[in-house]
Amino acid sequence: MKNFMLKAPVALILAAGLVACNQPAEQVSTPTYPQVNENNIKAHVTFLADDTLKGRDTGSEGYQVAANYVKSYFKQYGLTPMGEHDTFEQDVTFRKAFLEENGAGLTISTASGEHSLTFPEQFIAGGSALSTESSVDAETVFVGYGVVNKEFGLNDYEGLDVKGKVVVMLTGRPDELPSEEGAHIGSSREKARHAAEQGAVGIISVHTPKREKVRKFTVSAKYADGPRYSWLKKDGSPFGAYAEIKGGAYVSHEAAAPLFENAALSLEEVFTLDTENKAIKGFPLAAKVSLSNKSRHEEVTSPNIVAAIEGSDPVLKDEYVVFSAHLDHIGVREHSDHDDKINNGALDNASGVSILLETARMLSSMENKPKRSILFVVVTAEEKGLLGSSYFANNPTVPATKLVANVNLDMPLILYPFADVIAFGSTHSTLGPIVETAAKKIDISLSEDPMPEQALFTRSDHYSFVKAGVPSVFLMTGFQSKDPEIDGGKMFMEFLSTHYHNHSDEIDLPIRYDAAASFAEVNMMIGLEIANQAERPIWNDGDFFGKTFAQ
Repeated sequence: MKNFMLKAPVALILAAGLVACNQPAEQVSTPTYPQVNENNIKAHVTFLADDTLKGRDTGSEGYQVAANYVKSYFKQYGLTPMGEHDTFEQDVTFRKAFLEENGAGLTISTASGEHSLTFPEQFIAGGSALSTESSVDAETVFVGYGVVNKEFGLNDYEGLDVKGKVVVMLTGRPDELPSEEGAHIGSSREKARHAAEQGAVGIISVHTPKREKVRKFTVSAKYADGPRYSWLKKDGSPFGAYAEIKGGAYVSHEAAAPLFENAALSLEEVFTLDTENKAIKGFPLAAKVSLSNKSRHEEVTSPNIVAAIEGSDPVLKDEYVVFSAHLDHIGVREHSDHDDKINNGALDNASGVSILLETARMLSSMENKPKRSILFVVVTAEEKGLLGSSYFANNPTVPATKLVANVNLDMPLILYPFADVIAFGSTHSTLGPIVETAAKKIDISLSEDPMPEQALFTRSDHYSFVKAGVPSVFLMTGFQSKDPEIDGGKMFMEFLSTHYHNHSDEIDLPIRYDAAASFAEVNMMIGLEIANQAERPIWNDGDFFGKTFAQ
């Protein structure tokens, strides 16, 4: 991997220098713990969210500059390189699959004739990670939501023969499923896996009126021409792709009706069942489809950055508490309507990486090191589908069974003096009480998930560790504010609606670095609590994720 060098402006150099010039004095009031320095965090955020880095897109020069910056502080803090070949870097090679212009085709053949759908108005498809050209002509079978799970008694393929056929499924999952479990069961990756295992050769997902209320089909269509990323396994094949599936498409709710012509139920009747949350069973369809795809491939390499603080206990030091945060953001959007096309990602996730760096500084400065080792994993390609963390979880640079817990930092909203934290995933393992105990030590409370319908437990890098069997939490600022004049929940939602994945997520926001310092303190305390306990965290008895992914 090349180390790219950019000519940084003076402001950047001064910002980075603040870290070295503002090292805290020795803690006096609480000598047990190092003192947090909010100026360090400010300097990190200022550098990582500067325009020079152009939004830290995966594989870009700006991302590599950011990675070099993180490495430089790991070295300064005396951390041990834990990447590959005795370095801090773990290189990840990605395949970028682009759909060629006019490269996607979908024709539905019925008794009434052929219906050729238009791209992207009526259907969308992405580039194929497996091949540059593919096609499939096959009969179709409706498989409901396409979900399978024994624990919840689900099998949408029961009684259906889909071998050699294209399966047609609704987006989403049964409404009665718990949000987090349902998010996993109804994920596109799980649906593709079951379709391949059942012998299907293609997948057509149907956008529904229910989904339209959450995210319009036209919004999804705007991003249809973007590349799809996959990380490559050692043999060069893309992880998570199924060779059995020769074609796929996502069809608008208005254009999918011909698929159900002369079927047991019309599409309108199926949509009614979905909207009313009633049971939906699959059935054969009378339609045949032709799917075609022409793609081109590029490869790009982007590193995870991995470092460790060795534990002090002769036995427990062989176990690792993992702190993770993603360094990438979404880069430059040339098609943006705004003059500022750089998406700096100050809070998503320069803030998380900056707090991780300050946590590393504090823990490395402790005279009495934690008993377990602390592993810092700064990952790439989170914005491409949690890919950097997925690569690390599947190719850890330490023994997989020695990863005892993961605390993930993603978009801590340090815009107000928060009085509580949210630890998504805390209800699934003994990490819940551990986080609560640690936070209380600095008068911060642990609150329940205020947005369970969002299923955030499955939507950040910690979930890659969950799927590797590691108890994990995703730590975020809560909605409670220490200042009664500030509504933390309102500020949180305003950020999501106005600044999230937007050019305005930059250092001009009213960032509270005193809140960032508090978050770093909470983070450190949680790490110490996990690292110094006699027993490693475990999944709660009977927990769905524990049973599904336990090591």
